[in-house]
Amino acid sequence: MDTVVPDIPFPRTERKLPVILSTDEVLRILSSITSLKYRAILMIAYAAGLRLAEVINLKVSDIDSARMVIRIQQGKGRKDRYVMLSPTLLTILRRYWHAARPTFWLFPSRVPGQPISDSAIQKACQRAARDAGLTKDVTVRMLRHCFATHLLEAGANIRLIQTLLGHHSVHTTERYTHVSIDTVCATPSPLDLLALPAEVASDEPPSWVGNR
Repeated sequence: MDTVVPDIPFPRTERKLPVILSTDEVLRILSSITSLKYRAILMIAYAAGLRLAEVINLKVSDIDSARMVIRIQQGKGRKDRYVMLSPTLLTILRRYWHAARPTFWLFPSRVPGQPISDSAIQKACQRAARDAGLTKDVTVRMLRHCFATHLLEAGANIRLIQTLLGHHSVHTTERYTHVSIDTVCATPSPLDLLALPAEVASDEPPSWVGNR
């Protein structure tokens, strides 16, 4: 006799939207950093939308000022890609290079032959956020989220953002459409599409409110 197994519902996986900083908050963070090295690190994370591991593994030779691009070698999914090199970022990187003179790793560790550690970058990021007066738990990954959302709010095509982020599927990139404030604010409520009578839409209080 066959045994009937009842359908057991699986709990849904929570999908939380990424926390996004405003452009003013990003500016405050970058402006609060006194170390030229860490300013360059956090600036490149935001300006190019890089993952923490991608920032760590950047080499001096990955900066292509002739074509104004940054080469990301073997990113997530073991695929190379190119991202834009901001002129503002290039100025900071040149100042950093003249001060530090890195030869192989763009951001070397104090340990010879090794790139900077992820913990050192995260600590610098959190310290910069505190110094900027932010109460949010800011991480390098959050700067990547800000890159995507701010580009979307500026009118960039989502397919372009997908390419810049190195996403395999556009569905991964589409989550940023849910946190774009400009997109939310530009979407009219169904209520605003109704042809309400003038007395209903008026900001004058109705008679039933009375005077108190």
